[in-house]
Amino acid sequence: MASRRKARECALQMLFQWDIGRTAPQTIQELFWSEKGRPADESLRSFANALFCGTIGEMEQIDRLIRAHAEHWRMERMPIVDRNILRLSVYELCRRPETPPAVVINEALEIARKFSGEEAVQFINGLLDHVCKELEARPGGDARREVVP
Repeated sequence: MASRRKARECALQMLFQWDIGRTAPQTIQELFWSEKGRPADESLRSFANALFCGTIGEMEQIDRLIRAHAEHWRMERMPIVDRNILRLSVYELCRRPETPPAVVINEALEIARKFSGEEAVQFINGLLDHVCKELEARPGGDARREVVP
């Protein structure tokens, strides 16, 4: 497994912990990485922490963008895993332009297959596709650097 996917999975697990308890992000990171068996690779940790903290920092804007494309779904009603896969992926689409959108979406789908189910894969794929199309349609060049106006 690619270390970047493993980092995304770690970021997802930290987001899950944050979402169910709203514990301070730094506390979640400390507890998460101190658990026995966690990967020790510093580049993996750094990328996972950047995704986790970045997503938390942009949560309001990310959720607004997800809500705009989640027809007939309220954020609170989405399964926690699916909601956080979406959040993580939307953050990466919007704020990490070094990763191609197709890679972000593919990674989200593989993670959804591992942590959720096939219905979630279809839902996540459709929603992220809509988000990508909106970002590409925005004026001003590479709109992927901005979340929501």
